Amino acid sequence: MSAFQTLDDLDPAGKRILLRADLNVPMADGKVTDRTRLERLVPTIAELTERGARVLVTSHFGRPKGARVPDMSLAPVARELARMLDRDVGFAADCVGDVALEASVALENGQILVLENARYHAGEEANDPQFVQSLAVLADAYVNDAFSAAHRAHATTEGVAHVLPAYAGRLMQAELEALEHALEAPERPVMAIVGGAKIASKLDLLSNMIARVDHLAIGGGMANTFLNAMGIDVGKSLCEHEMADTAREILKRADELGCEIILPSDAVIAGAFKAGAANRKVPVDAVPYDQMILDVGAGTVMGLAAKLENVRTLVWNGPLGAFEIAPFDKGTNGVARAAADLTARGGLLSVAGGGDTVAALNHAGVADRFSYVSTAGGAFLEWLEGKTLPGVAALSR
Repeated sequence: MSAFQTLDDLDPAGKRILLRADLNVPMADGKVTDRTRLERLVPTIAELTERGARVLVTSHFGRPKGARVPDMSLAPVARELARMLDRDVGFAADCVGDVALEASVALENGQILVLENARYHAGEEANDPQFVQSLAVLADAYVNDAFSAAHRAHATTEGVAHVLPAYAGRLMQAELEALEHALEAPERPVMAIVGGAKIASKLDLLSNMIARVDHLAIGGGMANTFLNAMGIDVGKSLCEHEMADTAREILKRADELGCEIILPSDAVIAGAFKAGAANRKVPVDAVPYDQMILDVGAGTVMGLAAKLENVRTLVWNGPLGAFEIAPFDKGTNGVARAAADLTARGGLLSVAGGGDTVAALNHAGVADRFSYVSTAGGAFLEWLEGKTLPGVAALSR
C-alpha cells in the first residue's frame, strides 16, 4: 500500500475527520435489514475514536437527485450504527452549511456524528467545487473507507481528497491490498472464475482477465454463448447468438496470450427454470433442442476442483449456474467449497466479489472461508476490468 496513506500515517487525536463511508444499506419499514456494510465500517470508526478523533461520517443513500426525500434520510442508519457501536452517535440534518458546521464544531474528542445524505445536494454527484469546499471546511483530514463508491467521481468520494489530507480507512485498505495480491502482483498460477448471464455486460472484464490470468473458467449463461460460438447446440438455453464472433475473438486472443479458457464439459438441463423441474445431466454437446442449461455438471465441478489444486491465486466473479433454485446450485456450491477448503489449508489466495457472487458464496456457506470477499459491487467489477477508480486515484500520494 505504498501508494496510499493509511491510518498508520495519520495522527487523528483532536482532529475532525471527514470519514466517507458507505451507509447505503438495505432498509425496510425504516429499519436496516442488512448490516454487513456497517459491520465492515466499525473497525475504522472504532480506531479513529479510540485515538481521539472527532469523526464526521458522510455518505450517500439512494438516489434523491439533489432533493430532500424523507425516505432517503440517513437518520435511521445513524441510529443503527449507534446500536452496533453501543455508544452515542450524533446526527446532523444536513451535510454542509450552518447546521453541519455547528455540529462539527461542537464535537469533542472520540465523538461521532453522521451527516445527512450527501445526495440531497446536486453538488455531490456533480463534484461541484463549491460543494467540495463546503464539505472540506468541516474537517481537518479526510478518510475514505468506501471502496464500494470509489468508482464514482463525486464530491465525497473524490473531490474532498484533493482539498484535505487524504487517507485510506481500514476497509478501503483491505480491499486494495486484496485486489493487489490477486491481480497486480499475484502468486502464480492465477485462475479466474467468471460467471453471469451475458458476455455483453462483461466484455471489458473478460478482455482484462485473459491478459492477467493463466486460467479463465467461464460459467453461467456466458458459457452457453461460447459453446454456441464453437458450433455446439445449446438448445433453448440463454445464449447471445449475436455475440458469436465476439466470443471467438476472445478465445483467439486468450490463446495468443497463453491464457487457458475452461468451458463446461457437462451440464444440468431442464425444460423450464423452476423449482422441482425435472432435470438431468448431459455432455454439453448433447443438449436437446427443447431443454436449457441451468448449471454445470458434476464432471465440470470435478475438473475445476482439480485445476484449483494447482493454482495459487483465485479471482471469482459470478455464479456458474442458476444457483437461486435447487438443484441448480450444486455446481457453484461444489466449486466454491473446493476453493474454500484449499484456502483453509493455506494453499490458495481466494478473492471474490461483485453482483450475485457474494449471495452465491453465502448460499454455499463459504463466504467467510475465502481470503477476501468484497461487497463493493460496481467498484469491484470496474477494478477487475482494469479501470482507474477515481476515489482510489485521489488517495494516491
